Amino acid sequence: MSQNPTKHTKVLIIGSGPAGYTAAVYAARAMLNPVLVYGSEPGGQLSTTTDVENYPGFSDVIQGPWLMDQMKDQAKAVGTEMIEDHIGSVNLKSKPFEAVGDSGQKYTADSIIISTGAQARWLNLESEQNLEALEFLHVLLVMVFSLKKKKLQLLVVVMLLLKKQCFLQNLHQRLN
Repeated sequence: MSQNPTKHTKVLIIGSGPAGYTAAVYAARAMLNPVLVYGSEPGGQLSTTTDVENYPGFSDVIQGPWLMDQMKDQAKAVGTEMIEDHIGSVNLKSKPFEAVGDSGQKYTADSIIISTGAQARWLNLESEQNLEALEFLHVLLVMVFSLKKKKLQLLVVVMLLLKKQCFLQNLHQRLN
């Protein structure tokens, strides 16, 4: 267990993908002195995504790791405290809310923003490993599992398939 005293903040943000960094920027600009706790994959899935062509504000294709670095730097610049730890438990039944990190550090907060994002769910198929560099299948699987039994699921999956099909066709044409 950590010997550190309990760390209290007005806003505790758990997760460091685009949602976490965005929450951090807004909370810091509102002078709420946020603390953002990030785990083993800072930047989330975008930190492993190469071509990002559907992020608002960028007309050209950008790189996911670059975008996450920019968002992290902005969150820090406006006053967000960043802590590397993995939150193992959260108690939302009483105020202040409590979170405990794997380090043993105990956090309390008036508000907690949970923005842990999604994680790819692999089926351990050989074909998955071949497509991994295209970041196609894991996005599709995350959407399928996240939107179970919803009509929107079919629309999202079809849109992803069409987008990746266009990408693959363009790639194929460039290689030949």
